[in-house]
Amino acid sequence: MLNIAETLRSIPLFAGLSPAQYGALARIAVRRSLPKGETIFSEGDEGTGFYVVLTGRVKISKVSVDGKEQILHLFGSGEPFGEVSVFTGQGFPADAVTAIASTLLFFPRGEFVALIRRDPDLALNMLAQLSLRLRHFAGVIEDLSLKEVPGRLAKYLLYLSSENEGHVSLDISKGQLAALLGTIPETLSRILAKMNRRGLIRSQGAQIRIIDRQSLEMIAAEGGKLP
Repeated sequence: MLNIAETLRSIPLFAGLSPAQYGALARIAVRRSLPKGETIFSEGDEGTGFYVVLTGRVKISKVSVDGKEQILHLFGSGEPFGEVSVFTGQGFPADAVTAIASTLLFFPRGEFVALIRRDPDLALNMLAQLSLRLRHFAGVIEDLSLKEVPGRLAKYLLYLSSENEGHVSLDISKGQLAALLGTIPETLSRILAKMNRRGLIRSQGAQIRIIDRQSLEMIAAEGGKLP
């Protein structure tokens, strides 16, 4: 439990809490280690609690009636998901599957709700996180509606590289990345190849290095085709 309490300190959702609050959260948290491709929950399942990614990556997606998958987000280390169920008590609104082998913390809804009833400050960071999540999905909708695929890809590569000094290591397949960006793998491969030829990036397999950040930023902002 002590290790979990220490881990919680590094998670933005729980930043700035007291030692007693970290201890209370650690007592209800359940650690889960899952292999790649494991279903965590499906759309419509009972919202029994929420999760935080400790290691790995989790894919959140929806599937249309004709079987087409749209990836809504990929959550990585330190990021929570499934929080809506805590406040609404309704079913999960999308599917969650591990994109790679992952370790998660699960917070059961009943126990967590009991905690925030006794200590409402625990809910403040979560409400802020939900607000940021709404802003993110508004941006996703805007990107899918208004930007060409090169603009979406440029924005995503810049986002990933911002935490790794210009380096990107894709830990998901090109098919999953294409679904996240609202395109198909063939189109994604063509755009990556064109970015390579024009000196914007240098890619070798899953490893990508940003070479011309300024041009990528312009493509991401304008949302059009490659010049």
